[in-house]
Amino acid sequence: MSPRTTADRPNMGDAHRSLRDQAYVELRERIIEGQYPAGHRLVEREIAEELGVSRIPVREAMQRLETEGFVAIQPRKGAVVADFGPEDARHFFAVRESLEALAAGLAATHASDAELRALERIVERSRRAAEAGRLREAVALNADFHQQIVDMSGNPLLKDLMTPLDGRLRRLFRLTSTPEDGAAMCGEHERLYAAIASRDAEQAAELARRHVVGTHENALGMLAPDTAAENR
Repeated sequence: MSPRTTADRPNMGDAHRSLRDQAYVELRERIIEGQYPAGHRLVEREIAEELGVSRIPVREAMQRLETEGFVAIQPRKGAVVADFGPEDARHFFAVRESLEALAAGLAATHASDAELRALERIVERSRRAAEAGRLREAVALNADFHQQIVDMSGNPLLKDLMTPLDGRLRRLFRLTSTPEDGAAMCGEHERLYAAIASRDAEQAAELARRHVVGTHENALGMLAPDTAAENR
């Protein structure tokens, strides 16, 4: 990533915000995709040199990632990629269970025909990716499916609440998804889509809640198999 030329930028403030945002997006994606695993030390100077920017945008990007739970500051070690363990998953799913159910119920009530077609296309693409064994694509489409439902809810406050969780959801899917999960996940998404498309808000909310609960159990099985076995 190289700084833009003077002719490309209207003022220094805009240029700085752009570099900061680019650094944020790049670091966030590397963490989500596992290129920077939990515990990986994030050295400002090295990252700045690699991205071709000054250390200030990198520092500000890492501060933002810290507030979102992707980065932790450790004594004598500095900034590292934060862990995403079983306790983190429990807190995360406790919030998601309520908000995803709310979003699905609202989507069944408020979604436009165009939005429903967009959701259907995501479901179809996800099925094809899962059947072809394209795990990374299936994981990304899984996250897109949930984001589309939130967008369809017609509730901007709910969207504001859910947006910061999107990155954590994608990271969790990357940590815990396996090729064997694809068929079951697609089936659940197809049933949820059908409930939303039929404008059955109550059924959509219940299917969304069950889906989150099932995903939670699967995630715990991957992150803490011994604990998951004890809870069954």
